[in-house]
Amino acid sequence: MNTAAAFADFRSYPLISALTAVQALADRVQVQWADGRLSPFHHQWLRDNCPCPVCVYSVTREQVLEIVDVAEDLKPSASRIDADGCLCIDWQDGHSSRFDPGWLRAHAYDDESRAERRASKPKSQLWNSNLKLPVFEYQAVMDDPKALLQWLLALRDIGLTQVRGVPTEPGSLTQIAKRISFIRESNFGVLFNVQSKADADSNAYTAFNLPLHSDLPTRELQPGLQFLHCLVNEADGGESIFVDGFAIAEALRQEDPEAFHSLCDIPVEFRNKDRHSDYRCLAPIIALDALGQVTEIRMANFLRGPFDASAEQMPKLYHAYRRFIAMTREARFRLMTRLNPGEMWCFDNRRTLHARNAFDPATGARHFQGCYIDRDELLSRILVLQR
Repeated sequence: MNTAAAFADFRSYPLISALTAVQALADRVQVQWADGRLSPFHHQWLRDNCPCPVCVYSVTREQVLEIVDVAEDLKPSASRIDADGCLCIDWQDGHSSRFDPGWLRAHAYDDESRAERRASKPKSQLWNSNLKLPVFEYQAVMDDPKALLQWLLALRDIGLTQVRGVPTEPGSLTQIAKRISFIRESNFGVLFNVQSKADADSNAYTAFNLPLHSDLPTRELQPGLQFLHCLVNEADGGESIFVDGFAIAEALRQEDPEAFHSLCDIPVEFRNKDRHSDYRCLAPIIALDALGQVTEIRMANFLRGPFDASAEQMPKLYHAYRRFIAMTREARFRLMTRLNPGEMWCFDNRRTLHARNAFDPATGARHFQGCYIDRDELLSRILVLQR
């Protein structure tokens, strides 16, 4: 990338196709690429995205210009492609902008370019009981950035991974978690200990069966990643069970569209209360992004408050809720396995629902440690490693 256009981003943008022509129109310029594509760029968009050191601070790569400080009807006095292949705009107010063709193509907003970008975005790989579990080695993840990236990509795209060979000393989890980012603290601490205790402040700290759930659905933002590291597992029972909440939501969308939309549209309150705290969140069980794709599952029956819906909606909500939970119990979706000492689960808590069979504490010790990291930190770490 040329120096004059380098301030727009920390990333580099390969030259997919060279600029071959530029045409001035009333409210935009239209460029032609060597592969024949035509891309319009409105005057305000070009001025708003000027990458020069006056408009973007070169140290932080963050914008200094606010578009409201530029005349709304500002037009170019000249536009051209220079000897380096960059698009150059001379504005009527005397300012000049120079755009790297790789960056410009990566941000073009003609229909073909936008569709191309959407198609290239990472897609969730839905899974069922036949999942070939992605397994990684602790030392490789700790020492090798390439192994770390492969683990994080699996977390992003599949939402469930296992790491083996983790030291079994208490607190060892911290080191591998910090290979991604800082740990998100909750009312259960920075690291939480999953073991049966008499004064439990959560069903997780009992020997009970735990049904499929996401952790902390009572928070406005559920934790993105959850780590569960096995230190000791000598007790009978306590097998881990997982389902892909996204796969179940998509199956529900196909098999019972009305139930799917009820869980997307009707909010449910989740509550987490103990002697010292009281967390509550009202939100739908299935959250969609701007394109209608499932982006989050919020579910924990043992933390759910009474439904509060209209008389017309209540039967629809109960039908949808019962159907969703019934689907999580179907063998086609469920992956069950036992975690052994030195093994660690890491999964997308806002996608992968997890459960635990009851165990008998009289038959031996069982001690897991866990922690959370937000999904944003995972995605940021991937992008930095990919640079």
